[in-house]
Amino acid sequence: MAKDVVEAASDEALLVAYGRGERAAAQALTARLAPMALRVAARMLGDPAEAEDVTQEAMLRLWRAAPGWRTGEARISTWLYRVVSNLCIDRLRKARAQALDAVPEPADGAPGAEARMQQAARTRALEAALMRLPERQRQAVVLRHLEGLSNPEIADVMEIGTEAVESLTARGKRALAADLAGRRSELGYDDD
Repeated sequence: MAKDVVEAASDEALLVAYGRGERAAAQALTARLAPMALRVAARMLGDPAEAEDVTQEAMLRLWRAAPGWRTGEARISTWLYRVVSNLCIDRLRKARAQALDAVPEPADGAPGAEARMQQAARTRALEAALMRLPERQRQAVVLRHLEGLSNPEIADVMEIGTEAVESLTARGKRALAADLAGRRSELGYDDD
């Protein structure tokens, strides 16, 4: 495939082309989809190294599925969100079963020292509060409010109804608000 054709091709067309052995299609699709998979995994797991492993595994599964991909059945991004979410949930359950404690926090790249410290405290507080949510609420909140997916897209990813998504996100938001309510001043929100 020519470079301009690859850039203009849909995700599905690229996956089908990769299934036929076209490496350029795989490179283009990886450039499009891997960052999204990494963001979701990092937010669900709270560990950049684990998120990278999940992203690699999800992309490998996509490449294995390429030769048999049935066009028109599912959006590739929805399929990938589902795979990433399921891999994250599996890792979280395994970690809990092994009684692992906290995971390292991701590094923050804000410019000033004071702003970096404030943002890091806010990020840690949000991530800690997210980790205290039940898995399904966390998944719905991450996909809706941090990844910006619509409720129908989340319903497809989680394989539940739209009403269930609305309920999970609403309960998750209420739980986060209650969890963080007493920390507004500490986190510098009274200054804003």
